[in-house]
Amino acid sequence: MKRILVTGAAGFIGSHLCEALLARGDTVIGLDDFNDYYDPAVKRWNIAGPTASERFALHEGDIRDEDAVMRLFERERPDVVVHLAARAGVRPSIQDPNLYYTVNVIGGQHMLDACRRYPVSHLVFASSSSVYGGSTDVPFRETDPVARPISPYAATKRMNELQAHVYSHLYGLRVTMLRFFTVYGPRQRPDMAIHQFTRRILEERPVPMFGDGESRRDYTYIEDIIDGLIRCVDTPFRYEIFNLGESRTTSLRELIALIEKHVGKPARIDPQPLQPGDVPITYADISHAREFLGYNPRFDMDAGIARFVQWYRDQQTRE
Repeated sequence: MKRILVTGAAGFIGSHLCEALLARGDTVIGLDDFNDYYDPAVKRWNIAGPTASERFALHEGDIRDEDAVMRLFERERPDVVVHLAARAGVRPSIQDPNLYYTVNVIGGQHMLDACRRYPVSHLVFASSSSVYGGSTDVPFRETDPVARPISPYAATKRMNELQAHVYSHLYGLRVTMLRFFTVYGPRQRPDMAIHQFTRRILEERPVPMFGDGESRRDYTYIEDIIDGLIRCVDTPFRYEIFNLGESRTTSLRELIALIEKHVGKPARIDPQPLQPGDVPITYADISHAREFLGYNPRFDMDAGIARFVQWYRDQQTRE
């Protein structure tokens, strides 16, 4: 079994990954700064399960702190690193681009330097479908040109891909970059559309619909993402980029209708203009991941939304 460092361990994807790795017998080192992008108490609840394990060690720290990152690597000596920690979100990045640059780009640089100084088997690094910008040439392929991001967040994720390629080329660091496509499921961040819409429909509050409702997203259920992540943990590459999506699209109108179906209430639609940085479509070509990882997503939107709504109801009951 491996010693695996997971950054952003208390977040949505990170906490699920920690649980899955522990369940199969790995030793997991978690790093999180518990920032206030959303309620830190939610993150502490996310990571409560892993912290009960003797094979899990949680460190609180900021990836912008180079000395702290180096001390962590020197102490824990991970075999594999999964770097998920980042400032996420297109719209907030427009409001505070400097924060996104320092966390994602400078913090990402610190992780690469640490992996070089304290050699690891390989690094799995979270990128984003946002790097495809406003392209409408679908489905998106890893070989597509991605030179025109349209938000600061997307620009930082493309920079991460370039930083990692440099370290792979110069120092032989083995890196796998993963372009996630709109991940959803239990513990999804409260600002994300599915979580927000579910809450608003249940509370009979207006649901904001940006544009004409015809924008489309490739929504990916969390269990499929975790499957892809673990396959990358177990399979080093010199330098590869993989799309991790469902390879199907759902319009904003269709999404709202699905949530209405599983909540059992109609939505009160609040029409809004399109937001800066929003793209018309995301759609993953996952043939590369199928071939090299054996990645094969199992959850369609109907099944995934049903699971999310049930989880949300269960949380409300416990509160």
